[in-house]
Amino acid sequence: MTEPTDFALYLDFDGTLVEIAPRPDQVRVDPALPGALERLRARLGGALAIVTGRPIGVIDDFLAPARFDIAGLHGVERRVDGVVSGGGAADHPDLRARIAGLTTAVAGLDAVLIEDKGASVAVHWRLATPADALRAEEAVKAAAAALGAAYRLQLGKAVGEIVPASATKGHAIRAFAQAPPYAGRRAVFLGDDLTDEKAFAVVNETGGVSVRIGGAETIATRRLSDPEDVRRLLYAWADGAPIDLGALPPA
Repeated sequence: MTEPTDFALYLDFDGTLVEIAPRPDQVRVDPALPGALERLRARLGGALAIVTGRPIGVIDDFLAPARFDIAGLHGVERRVDGVVSGGGAADHPDLRARIAGLTTAVAGLDAVLIEDKGASVAVHWRLATPADALRAEEAVKAAAAALGAAYRLQLGKAVGEIVPASATKGHAIRAFAQAPPYAGRRAVFLGDDLTDEKAFAVVNETGGVSVRIGGAETIATRRLSDPEDVRRLLYAWADGAPIDLGALPPA
């Protein structure tokens, strides 16, 4: 069994804690989730953080009234013990200048959505026709290429997001690990998408436990089937069940 104070828990949001929705604003949060995460955080001595592509404020709205340590926008912004760093839209004038053109490029495509996060921008095509999805993907790829080496394109499930080149969930986990209560603990990260593979790589390199949600190919060492499976596990841990990381199903 694993002692709760031996590891730090990092959790993706969409597709991990909650089911993927057709639109980002349509996500539904299990009413029991915020309280369970608070209890689990207390059991872990505070070492629980959300690591997500969403902005910090959006996660706060979904999990209100609870407040957690969060790496938002793939690590562009980070909050630890109430202190927020990074994430300002004003720090990204080149990206801001490209958003109008990107909006125009996808304006005629049904069911294609632009999500402006300030320091990053995402184009969603989950509900689009195959032809419109292809055009949306080509538009966000072109915008990312035009921005040059300071930015990169992060592809996920029916989404392409332009983020600062230095922002990855792997970098975010490394940053958390430099400060208490995360420092010196084994990292455990749960995620479901291509955006999480960089974090799995960091966790694997440092001897942690990487857990992929869903059946896709992965470098993670463990796997859970879906967000309901994740919540079932976290709720049990929150209520005092033994924490046996070795018992998690292999990927």
